Amino acid sequence: MARASSPPPRDPAAADGARASIRLDKWLWQARFFKTRALAARLISGGHVRLNSRPVSKPAQAVAPGDVLTFTAGDRVRVVRLLALGTRRGPAPEAQTLYEDLSPPSAPDPTPRGGPRPTKKDRRALDQTRRGPLD
Repeated sequence: MARASSPPPRDPAAADGARASIRLDKWLWQARFFKTRALAARLISGGHVRLNSRPVSKPAQAVAPGDVLTFTAGDRVRVVRLLALGTRRGPAPEAQTLYEDLSPPSAPDPTPRGGPRPTKKDRRALDQTRRGPLD
């Protein structure tokens, strides 16, 4: 008696009406925003990530192309639109193809950079400008 062949396994991303998705912490790691998945998961669990303007607190939250993420990375607020899901954590040029950066430009540093230590001649000139008319 011949056995009926089982249907080929279905790709969950190819299901009718279903979108391909990946875990949020894994995508942030693959896109090289964080060095480890644990760091990405910690930021998400702390409530510092927004998905389509809604706070997310679960690292396993599914994300798909077209979603917009808002999070802090270092001292900057990053806003990125997912363009693709990664299959691996590749080199930086490959990771940059996974998203479109919508972040506002960073503000310039408000404090002026000082030069090297003043010389004796510079200090004398500075003293001359600081002296008042009565000195």
